[in-house]
Amino acid sequence: MQFVRQYLAETKCVVEQLPVEAIEKMALALAEVRAAEGRLFILGVGGSAANASHAVNDFRKITGIEAYAPTDNVSELTARTNDEGWASVFEAWLQGSRLRAKDALLILSVGGGNAEQNVSPNLVAALQYAKSVGSKILGIVGRDGGYTAKTADACVIIPVVNPQHVTPHSEAFQAVVWHLLVSHPALKQVQTKWESVR
Repeated sequence: MQFVRQYLAETKCVVEQLPVEAIEKMALALAEVRAAEGRLFILGVGGSAANASHAVNDFRKITGIEAYAPTDNVSELTARTNDEGWASVFEAWLQGSRLRAKDALLILSVGGGNAEQNVSPNLVAALQYAKSVGSKILGIVGRDGGYTAKTADACVIIPVVNPQHVTPHSEAFQAVVWHLLVSHPALKQVQTKWESVR
């Protein structure tokens, strides 16, 4: 029981330390993307890829933002990995999607990418490409946020309250933050089902 109490206490600490201003800045940036009829591309690997898929649903259905996650297309992702290599899969996917200046990238990641350490080089390449075309860059990341935090227009860095739990807290709070965003009055357009059932 002590571990359970400790983990839940850590979760409470993360909530209390979330960067409110960065979340608000991201909400307003996403509202600008929607107003410009831009698209939102959500990138993540591992658990963050699963989060990206869920977040795409919420942004499309609740906020009316056209959103996509390249990891939802397993055939294309594995073909590109097989033929061209893992490091370029997201960049190539964004090129094929004709990423534009009015679009945005949302990176969900624990480390945010680090080319020097060869950690998520596919995210780094995608970010560099997005920057070259002038797209907005957003991130919900852990630790210091890596390359994402360095390049983002708005980035929420999940506070580290226990170095042993960086990954589970980062991935769990990606969901907290994106659910906050789709519920934000600047973004929410559609009532969610269970809140409307009497």
